[in-house]
Amino acid sequence: MSSMSQHPGHDQISSAPVSVLRTTAAVQPAPPIARLIRWLTLGAVVGPILFTLAWMILGKLSPGYTAWGIHFAPYSPISQPISGLGLGSTAPFMNAAFLLCGALLAVGAIAVFQTVQEIGAVSRWTCTVLFALTGLGMMLDGIFTLQSFFPHFVGFALGCGGAVLGFLIAGLLFRRVPRWRQFGTWLLVASPLTLALLVLSQVTFNQTAIIAGHGVAGLTERILVVEVLLWFVVLGWLAFRRS
Repeated sequence: MSSMSQHPGHDQISSAPVSVLRTTAAVQPAPPIARLIRWLTLGAVVGPILFTLAWMILGKLSPGYTAWGIHFAPYSPISQPISGLGLGSTAPFMNAAFLLCGALLAVGAIAVFQTVQEIGAVSRWTCTVLFALTGLGMMLDGIFTLQSFFPHFVGFALGCGGAVLGFLIAGLLFRRVPRWRQFGTWLLVASPLTLALLVLSQVTFNQTAIIAGHGVAGLTERILVVEVLLWFVVLGWLAFRRS
C-alpha cells in the first residue's frame, strides 16, 4: 500500500518539468531571422499600395507626354496607359515608383513563401520565382519606358503572365495546407480571372484610339493591375499575421 501511494506523487513530480518545458517553448521568442522574414512579408503589402497611390496622384498632375514624336495631352486615365506617366514631367517619379514598388513586391514575395514551410522546398521556390516575376516586371518597366516598347512590354508580360501561373500553382499547393486552404481556393479563382483581364487589356489596347484620346485601354489596364496587386496585398498581410 505504501509503495502504491508513492506513485502519484512521483508522477506529479516527473510531469512538472515537462509542463515547464512546454510553457517555456510556447513563450520562447522567434529567432531574429524569422522576425526579419515576417516583417519583409509586408513588402507585398506596401509595394502595391505605394504603386497605386503613385499612378493615381501622378495621373491627376500629368499635363501629358510625348512618345514616338506624338504629343498626348491631356493625360486621361481612361484612355492612356499607366506607363504614359513614365514619360514627360512625371517620368522621374513614376519610374522611381516602378523600381521601388517592384523591389518591395519581389522581396515581399520571397519572404511570404519562406513562411509557408508546410510545402516542399522545390514547390516553395517555384512559387517564389513566379510571384517575384511581377516585381521584376515592374522594375523592368521602370528601366525601359513606353518608348522602348519591346522590353517594356516584356516587363508587362512578366508581371501579369507570371501572376496567372503563380496564382494557379500557389492555389493548388495552398489547398494542401490547412491554414492556407481557403486562400488557396481564392487563388484558383484569381488565376483565370487575371488571364481574362489580361486578354481584355490587350484587346482594348488600340494605338490609334490612344493617340486620338479615345478608347478604354487605360481603364482596362488599371483594372488588371489593381486586381493582380490586390492578391499580393492579401497574401502579404495573411503571411505577416500567420507567421
